[in-house]
Amino acid sequence: MKLNDVRRLAIRQRVRVRFGLSNGMECVINEHGISRVPQLNSPPDFSIEQELAGTEQFSVEPAGAMGTKGSAAKPRSLTRAELQAMAASADTPGGTQTDHEE
Repeated sequence: MKLNDVRRLAIRQRVRVRFGLSNGMECVINEHGISRVPQLNSPPDFSIEQELAGTEQFSVEPAGAMGTKGSAAKPRSLTRAELQAMAASADTPGGTQTDHEE
């Protein structure tokens, strides 16, 4: 699973995907496909793509969950395999895939 796969999932499912980095920070990929490390104050000395490759636990939450009151949906904790399955199902709406990367 590549960073672009997670970005595509976040956009199509309108979710935020979070995962921890080896330096203790957290990366957030929002519903627009933008990846951010909120705690980062200077240019990074790491690659998000490489950090993603070593990550096994993810948190997925609906895009509207942040900053809302009431019965907001809680984040779900997913393993890499579960996130890959979720990404695969997001890629095949109606059983057909329209974009190919070969």
